[in-house]
Amino acid sequence: METSFILLIIFTITTIIGLWKLFPLAGEQSWKALVPVYNFIIWLKIIKRPWWWIFLIITPGINFLMYAIMCLLMAKAFNKRTIQEQAIAFLAGYIYLPYIGFQSDTVYVGPEDMSQKKPSLLREWTDAIVFAVIAATVIRTFFLEAFTIPTSSLEKSMLVGDYLFVSKVSYGAKIPNTPLSFPFAHHTLPLTSNTKSYVEWFKLPYFRLPGFGHIKNNDIVVFNYPDGDTVALGETPEDQGISYYQLCRDFGWRTVNTPDAINQYTQHRFGDVRYRPADKRENYVKRCVGIPGDTLRIKDQKLFINSKESYIAPTMQYHYLVKTDGTSFSPGLIEKLDITDAPNGIKLLGYDSTKTAYYMMNLPFNKVDVIKKMSFVKSIEPMIDSAGKYDANIFPHDPKIKWNNDNFGPLYIPRAGGTINLSPENVSLYSRAIINYELNTMEVKGDKVFINGQEATTYTFKLNYYFMMGDNRHNSADSRAWGFVPEDHIVGTPIFVWMSIKEDNPNVDGGRNPSGFLTKLKRSLFDDPSRRARFFTVVYDDGLSRSFLMPFLVVVAGCMTFVYFRNKRREKNAKK
Repeated sequence: METSFILLIIFTITTIIGLWKLFPLAGEQSWKALVPVYNFIIWLKIIKRPWWWIFLIITPGINFLMYAIMCLLMAKAFNKRTIQEQAIAFLAGYIYLPYIGFQSDTVYVGPEDMSQKKPSLLREWTDAIVFAVIAATVIRTFFLEAFTIPTSSLEKSMLVGDYLFVSKVSYGAKIPNTPLSFPFAHHTLPLTSNTKSYVEWFKLPYFRLPGFGHIKNNDIVVFNYPDGDTVALGETPEDQGISYYQLCRDFGWRTVNTPDAINQYTQHRFGDVRYRPADKRENYVKRCVGIPGDTLRIKDQKLFINSKESYIAPTMQYHYLVKTDGTSFSPGLIEKLDITDAPNGIKLLGYDSTKTAYYMMNLPFNKVDVIKKMSFVKSIEPMIDSAGKYDANIFPHDPKIKWNNDNFGPLYIPRAGGTINLSPENVSLYSRAIINYELNTMEVKGDKVFINGQEATTYTFKLNYYFMMGDNRHNSADSRAWGFVPEDHIVGTPIFVWMSIKEDNPNVDGGRNPSGFLTKLKRSLFDDPSRRARFFTVVYDDGLSRSFLMPFLVVVAGCMTFVYFRNKRREKNAKK
């Protein structure tokens, strides 16, 4: 951050010096270059551009592009119009403006008059592309962003293959931490496997604009994956979300920096390790079950918030042990039961001496009674990890704290300004938040905890934190696996699904002969009423419950009809 601050100071000073020298040549007083914001308004006046450009100039993500465009137009206004001069002004305006300001022969000739010139095809395309990039970047950064459901953690509420828009104004849009990045790319450049789409030498601190509301319990929320601050890139673009922390836990590495860890890492060929800033971590979507200040506990699969049983989504899924008389579940029956969560939707565990078949099935509540009533089913029981059973994959990954997916907590969820007592017994619950998110150092020596070198018995949090869980409770990598989600990772909330593509179901065909996109689209629109019903739908707490497909088509048809007859009338009037 210090480097970014120094560069910003240099950038600002050189720009002001350039404007200080150029303003008088254009008939404006030099002192106006010293007044923040006002100096840009005068600048826009000199290059004869609308005053509202000021809002684009102060918008992170496009402000550097707008600055470059203004430097280019300023150079033209002072008769620097060769290709070389325009290129330098666009790429290094903060140096070029002072340079031309100190030249004795610099003369203000005014902006280039394009009204009498027929723009070239290249110019038309360039203007259109620049405008599209600016408009789309503003919308994507501060209002709406397209998103695709990548995992089955909210299966039956929101499905893999749902294409949706995420509202960033619901909780307030974040100012990008890394504003210098390739347009429309998240963390990797298009057509590359692991090339960064952003630069890190210039960063902005966390800041969030006011929103329409705050996160409430049980909101469906899109956020940056907290465990994704350090990832293994893998060998393909699809592998780039692998948490390095999870790899360390899986392979028993005690630290991520020892030679043994590096050697094992190389042997397992998970690729290079990369740190990512918060706004460039993978996007996840889960249900926010716990908000700042809540105390959360899971007891025998039941979730309690502040000692009260929490909301239960109608489509919430768990693993069940199903015993049959040996009869297997046919692909047609699996399809009818809508067991789509692969590969763990259904699994044959084996047979006993009486030829009883044992199946693990991932089912929503509304399918349990359907299974029970089948003639060949002997019994169906929930599969629950008992209290006190330690799961190394469950937060806080501390053998002294024996939690699992089905019995977890109690756990206090920190809020900004909230203070907790610290001890060696509970430090593992909050160490990641204190170290990684609030940027402190922490060390435990004997029975004492030291923060930033000072002994600490309490800690007061700077940020709010949230606890996210998937409705697909046994097939969801969520806060039970990696802990709290800090407020600076919150992206927004899904509000609208415009398309839903049914993926191949490996539980039915084993994943053989994967379908192409057009085949999946046809299947979703014409063969699957449940998928078709998800097109143009609004997202509610329980998933999607209202379709706008027909009203949307009526509005589109109405607009097309209006434009058609309006053009016909104009043509008729032009002939008169």
